[in-house]
Amino acid sequence: MDASRRSNSRRNRLSRRSALAATATAAAALAALLVSVGCSVEVQNRQPAQQLARDSAPPGSVYTGWRIYQGHCASCHGTDAGGSASAPDLMARVSGMGPRQFVDVVLLRYRWIVAGEGDTSTARETLVEEIVARHAGAVTMPAWRDEPNVNAHVIDLYAYLAARADGSQGPGRPPR
Repeated sequence: MDASRRSNSRRNRLSRRSALAATATAAAALAALLVSVGCSVEVQNRQPAQQLARDSAPPGSVYTGWRIYQGHCASCHGTDAGGSASAPDLMARVSGMGPRQFVDVVLLRYRWIVAGEGDTSTARETLVEEIVARHAGAVTMPAWRDEPNVNAHVIDLYAYLAARADGSQGPGRPPR
C-alpha cells in the first residue's frame, strides 16, 4: 500500500510540474508575441499623481472644517455655505481667497479691507458699496479671534469652504 501511495504522490507531483511548465511556456510565448507585434504593456505609477493631488489640496481637514462651520457659521451663511438673507454666499467669496487672506477675514473681521482712513482700494470701495446697498450701517460678521475652537481650526474651516468653492465637496457631511 505504501508503494501505491508513493506512486500516486509521484504522479501528482509530475502532473503539477508539467502544468506549471505549460503555464510558463504559454506566458513566455504571449510575451514574445506582444514584443514581436510591437505592443507594449505599461504599468502606471499612480503615486506621483496622488502626491500631487495631496499637495495641491488646501491645508487642513475638510471634515473638521465642516464641523466648525456647522457650529459657528451655518446659522448665518446657511448649512451648505450658499448664503442667506442675512449673510453672503461663502463659496463665491472663498473661491478668490488664499488661506492667509481667509484667516485674516475670519479672525480679524474685515480689517484687512478697511485698513486705513486714506485707503481708496477697490476692495474697500466694494465693501462700502455693499454696506450702503444693504443699509446695514456696519458689517455684522463677528471677529472669531477670541473663540478658541474657531481660532484653533480656522485652516480646517478654510479647507472645507475651499473644497465647497471648487466643487470637490458637495453639500452635506464630508467623509472623515
